[in-house]
Amino acid sequence: MDHDMSQKTRKEVLSKLRRQYAKAGPGFKRQLLDQAVALLGYHRKAAIRALRAQPPPVRAPAVIRGRPRDYEPARLLPVLKPIWFAALQPCGSRLAALLPEWLPAYEQDHRRLDSDLRASLLAVSARTLDRLLVPLRVNRARRGGTRPGSLLRQSIPIRGGWDEEGAGWLEVDTVALCGGCLDDRHVWMLDGVDIRTDWTEQRALANRGQHCTLAQLQDVEASLPFPLRGLDSDNGGEFLNHHVAAWLQQRKKPVLLTRSRAYRKNDNAHVEQRNWTHVRQHFGYERYDDPAAVPLLNALCKVPLGQLQNHFLPTHKLREKRREGKRTVRVYGAAQTPYARVLAAAEVTAAKKAELKLLHGRLNPFQLGREIERQKQAIEARRLLRA
Repeated sequence: MDHDMSQKTRKEVLSKLRRQYAKAGPGFKRQLLDQAVALLGYHRKAAIRALRAQPPPVRAPAVIRGRPRDYEPARLLPVLKPIWFAALQPCGSRLAALLPEWLPAYEQDHRRLDSDLRASLLAVSARTLDRLLVPLRVNRARRGGTRPGSLLRQSIPIRGGWDEEGAGWLEVDTVALCGGCLDDRHVWMLDGVDIRTDWTEQRALANRGQHCTLAQLQDVEASLPFPLRGLDSDNGGEFLNHHVAAWLQQRKKPVLLTRSRAYRKNDNAHVEQRNWTHVRQHFGYERYDDPAAVPLLNALCKVPLGQLQNHFLPTHKLREKRREGKRTVRVYGAAQTPYARVLAAAEVTAAKKAELKLLHGRLNPFQLGREIERQKQAIEARRLLRA
């Protein structure tokens, strides 16, 4: 037996002997058996079974059923992947909504696209985008922590639902950047979202003291493109205190201050969702306990990160909810950016809309993404150096 014979060669030799064995007479068959035993190392009975065996049938080409594929992942993914990551990994429907504005920025920042590829990217459906991006998705665990307050709680009404129309109604919450140790010696993140436009603002807090929280709430109000009309929070003492209440109520046009029910996070579902998408996805669960990092975090949140989230990342708004038997059917409107909703809001002045349009024309989402990463790396390097 030739031990250096490859498996492929053994199959070819056996196939040739098998064809000759099928047509040979008794005398020649004995010679073919001798060759099979000598070349392939078979026992004589095994050689007889191998030469008598029928070769496996040749498989016909696979028939692809259903509608032919319109979009090739190999062509679309090299363009979709950097856009999807720069847009903070949106779902398919939000990705489809942002592509018309992000593709020109991609061509300006990366490379020119041929007309067929550009047309395919603009025509691809949200469901197809979800299927194309399945290999890139990962699941992450979520955690959170808060502490209720009691000051002024009884005098502040509980909000049962957002029935108010127009922009200016904010939900706010705080997120602990504590690294798993809630000892109040770490940085907190103040998170706020407007219910009607989804315009968001984030600010870092050196602590959750009443003065520190009020200063950042005032800065958030100054950054809003519309007047503040209502503020809704959980039962935390950083919001339910005399400083915040006086600031909201002692003005010519008082701002409504409301709170959610205790231990009912769904009452603040809008801002709770942003705690994950706008805070945890950027800062994770690491510990930030350096007071000098607070201005760096605020510079990041106010300029590049805030501009990317408000100007270039579309969101969905619930349009209708109805009960069909045992199912609750939710119908969402087309995905829009907070910037687009602000331009359509009647509460925003014409001068502010012109200012936002001028700013939007100067922004590039990929440049904002690089600036966000540069500032995050500087903040992380400072955090690790302190640790």
